[in-house]
Amino acid sequence: MPDDRGPLHGLKVVELAGIGPGPFAAMLLADLGADVVRVDRTGPRSPLAIDPRFDLLNRGKRSIAVDLKRERGRELVLALAERADAVIEGYRPGVAERLGLGPEAALARNPRLVYGRMTGWGQDGPLAASAGHDITYLAVTGALHAVGRAGGPPQVPANLLGDFGGGALYLVVGLLAALREAGRTGRGQVVDAAIVDGAAHLTTLLYGLSAAGRWRDERGVNLLDTGAPFYDVYPAADGRHLAVGALEPRFYAEFIRLLAPGDDLPDQYDQARWPELRERIAAAFATRTQQEWARVFAGTEACVAPVLSLGEAADHPHLASRGTFERVGGVVQPAAAPRFSATPPGPARPPALPGAHTREVLADWGLGDAGDWLDDGAVPGAL
Repeated sequence: MPDDRGPLHGLKVVELAGIGPGPFAAMLLADLGADVVRVDRTGPRSPLAIDPRFDLLNRGKRSIAVDLKRERGRELVLALAERADAVIEGYRPGVAERLGLGPEAALARNPRLVYGRMTGWGQDGPLAASAGHDITYLAVTGALHAVGRAGGPPQVPANLLGDFGGGALYLVVGLLAALREAGRTGRGQVVDAAIVDGAAHLTTLLYGLSAAGRWRDERGVNLLDTGAPFYDVYPAADGRHLAVGALEPRFYAEFIRLLAPGDDLPDQYDQARWPELRERIAAAFATRTQQEWARVFAGTEACVAPVLSLGEAADHPHLASRGTFERVGGVVQPAAAPRFSATPPGPARPPALPGAHTREVLADWGLGDAGDWLDDGAVPGAL
């Protein structure tokens, strides 16, 4: 019988509260069964923070509120690290050290600890101490330059490509690799996950295509960046869009057969006639609504799909069948990924409210009663 506690059941993770990629990485570990304890700081909340009931990046975790300005509060965090397998920290370089919570202090207490550091610029280099956000990190890696249409400005892919693709996912890979090494040797280490490194790494294919003469360092002129008319999005008669990815000749043939049967269109790879081909594809799509075209292409190998909104995606028949989305506490959200045959993770739990599990965590992690830490305000108002 499958164990529905998830493949990371038994893994203990301490997350020092932050924003963006660090919380997403911790959420992914919690999704897969890890016991993630988020250390929320006391005091005013960030103006960027949302109602914690809807902060899905904190789902599946437990939260303990700690006053890090107090020595006893910092001691509590180190005591948690002493019992943990991994720590996730997303401060600017040097901040954790000034708090007395850096990797040197934590590893001194727990030599097997894997200490994951999530930043935009990395722990060293001329910009390491500088402020930044997803868009600025993408800008210097070339990744932002590559996204957009010919003749137009770079397009911002929300914060999916930098924060979560180049940041959080690389932190998780680094943590899991270092945890395997710690299990083999008993030796912990620091994982320096920088968004600039991860985002640059994501462009590896483009560098290979460029070296082979198959990619120009311009927007919207290449096979995979809307340069090809058969790899693009088109508006339908109702203004909604269809995504076309008919790269291979047999998929392209099916696409054209269903889009414009009987029409004598230019050859797929006759680049001199791509402008004409694009116009004729656009004109054909403009004759029907998105839903009408979706029905035409449904169940075929034309590689065409309707562009759905966030609100519509959960109802797509394929995603609904797979349970790609779930409803937790009345909130629709993506389910845990990927899938596991023997150790599937259990149902997602709602976001952890700040400080909601302080007493519970202290007891579970062998740190005594909250009263032991309340006396000098280390965990003020422990729940």
